[in-house]
Amino acid sequence: MSSDDAWMGEAQPYLVPREAGQDDAWSAEAAAHGRRGGQRLLAVQEVEAPQPVRDFFGIHTNEMVVVRRRLITLDDQPVELADSYYPAHIARGTPLADAKRIPGGAVTLLAKLGFIPESEPLEDVAASTATAREREELNLPARTPVLVLTRFTMSTTGTPMEVSVMTMTRHLQYRQRKQAS
Repeated sequence: MSSDDAWMGEAQPYLVPREAGQDDAWSAEAAAHGRRGGQRLLAVQEVEAPQPVRDFFGIHTNEMVVVRRRLITLDDQPVELADSYYPAHIARGTPLADAKRIPGGAVTLLAKLGFIPESEPLEDVAASTATAREREELNLPARTPVLVLTRFTMSTTGTPMEVSVMTMTRHLQYRQRKQAS
């Protein structure tokens, strides 16, 4: 596949607080490529954290975290599921724990709370077959491979502040580009 068929994103724009009235980082990135990026909030819940999230936050099995689950779209089609986890002691009582959009995004809110993200997060990439939930939310056929990017973000003071798990499929983004051609 040639470089005309896709673009590669970088973490940095997603770690910078936004100015009032600015598009979110995904919408801005998609617009830079002549596309329309969006997202829909699916759920905001307090949950027991998955093991990698517990390990990063340094919390025990029973300790809760706040997760914000979003469906990411490109030209109104689902392309990614993004689950962002926050320590409950940071998120409780803030808009992170509310089931509504956060003006400027979570990174902007976290910065206002004193949690400025480091510019170099730890990222892990894995491949798997889409789960039933992922197939349903992303409208995928059975046995579709997905990439799972997990981003572990610390604050500049060394506080673990966010873990984002992004499940995406190149299949959808590539198919949409070919249909638009």
